[in-house]
Amino acid sequence: MQIITPGMRLIPEAVLANNAAHFRTIPETPSHADTSLHRVVIVGGGAGGLELATRLGRKFGKRRLSVTLVDRNRTHIWKPLLHEVASGALNASHDAVEYIAHASRHGYRYRIGEVVGIDRAKRQVFVAPSFDDDGRQIIPPRLLGYDTLVLAVGSVSNDFGTPGAARHAISLDTAEQAVRFNKRMIDACLRANAQYEQLSPSQLHCVIVGAGATGVELAAELHKSMREIASHNLDNIDFERLIRITIVEAGPRILPALPEHIARASARLLVKLGVQIRCGIRVSEVTEDGVRLGEKLFVPAELVVWAAGIKAPDFLKGLDGLDTDRINRLMVHETLRAFGDENVFAIGDCASCVLPGHEDTLPPRAQTAHQQADHMVKVISARLAGQAAPAFRYRDYGSLVSLADYGAFGSLIGGLRIEGLLARLMYRSLHKLHLKAVHGLVKTALDSIGEMFARRTRPRIKLH
Repeated sequence: MQIITPGMRLIPEAVLANNAAHFRTIPETPSHADTSLHRVVIVGGGAGGLELATRLGRKFGKRRLSVTLVDRNRTHIWKPLLHEVASGALNASHDAVEYIAHASRHGYRYRIGEVVGIDRAKRQVFVAPSFDDDGRQIIPPRLLGYDTLVLAVGSVSNDFGTPGAARHAISLDTAEQAVRFNKRMIDACLRANAQYEQLSPSQLHCVIVGAGATGVELAAELHKSMREIASHNLDNIDFERLIRITIVEAGPRILPALPEHIARASARLLVKLGVQIRCGIRVSEVTEDGVRLGEKLFVPAELVVWAAGIKAPDFLKGLDGLDTDRINRLMVHETLRAFGDENVFAIGDCASCVLPGHEDTLPPRAQTAHQQADHMVKVISARLAGQAAPAFRYRDYGSLVSLADYGAFGSLIGGLRIEGLLARLMYRSLHKLHLKAVHGLVKTALDSIGEMFARRTRPRIKLH
């Protein structure tokens, strides 16, 4: 673990005791200083963390709990839709949840900052300083005390140390990365339209490394978006002939975590759209001009997206002695409590949980985080009552994949297969259920109605 000082100099954990002066305890208001309040600190405002903070705020308000959500970002975008932000189908500025406003409405506190370590003995969280775009410090390093700590920091892309991947490929872990890719895509189209006679072999070519749900859905969205961009007076280019999208997957098929019938149907549709699918081969290097597959094959590309594999953030590895697995996820019991500490819990993608009677860890999916957020409300209620924490029970409600406007496929409880409009409506309903958990039914319904009218006055995709 490393700690960030106000000067952004990294210091080892072993030297932490000599640098305690760099951190200070946030002064609490008299009501929050009431020792009868149980302090819950939630680290990470993704799907699980935000839903948990919202539910606790609604259920307890500030009567028995002091709930604090810590996230380095100021807004929340549902991660399963980041591929739509990247393609321009979803505008992050319109659809984001602002933590500050949301917290004030739902009975919890929001603190901006990146958690860089914890002291389990003193039950404190170390929060790094926050800086503006010009490098000026906004908020100094802080210490936040807790009685219950819930880590919900999600996951990030795992490039497995592939040469050039970190420098030349873009991951879709955050809204900022998705927006950056969207700008690169638009710039690539404008650049190609202005220099049609001098197009290089890699121009207007996109390689997506990883054929999980993110990679497959992104391929379809890019196919739609790049042609939509072309319809806006970019008539110097035959986009149907020049746009090329390639998916590279190390495994034997696309969508390896989903049922095979969904993978087959999705593959047929992608091939029909002209997307090239290369399975059973690994990326050995990412360069400025494309990706190298194996030892000899090179695929030229102007845009490279890395969507192969995940891991938990690196700061979790060895977090004050807590046990982690090979991809940095915290090892948790069936109650979601971390091994070795009765006051630390983990939910979502950063938790490695094997339930009794099962061999594999729970899948890193949005429905897992949603169910675990619900369960943590029960756990914290039990802790307030001095009772034993209940065990978590996971229920798999099925799998859905949506390929832009071209098609959708799914498998529900009991193996029921769906596709077409019904599958697409159910796919969209997952986001609405998340919004309902975050905003409530009335606001979600009103926002949905307003969005229906707003879409008629805006471009179909984001063009700036």
